[in-house]
Amino acid sequence: MRMIIIHVEPHRSRAMSANTIAFPHADTRAAERGPRAVPPAETLDSEALLKGRREILIQHGDRVYRLRHTSNDKLILTK
Repeated sequence: MRMIIIHVEPHRSRAMSANTIAFPHADTRAAERGPRAVPPAETLDSEALLKGRREILIQHGDRVYRLRHTSNDKLILTK
């Protein structure tokens, strides 16, 4: 199984800074603080999560999601 994690840094330019001045209600302090450090996401192995099953249910708050491992070796998460 392959897992690809893509992390994209937001593009900051002077043109964007000028746009925040046009909006008087914008929080200009956020731009002064700079980008926040984001800790790396924890990686879970799908085999450890599925434990040999083709499908599991994941409860998130008051909702239940279904995670399926397909015959094409893909993972599908549905409500």
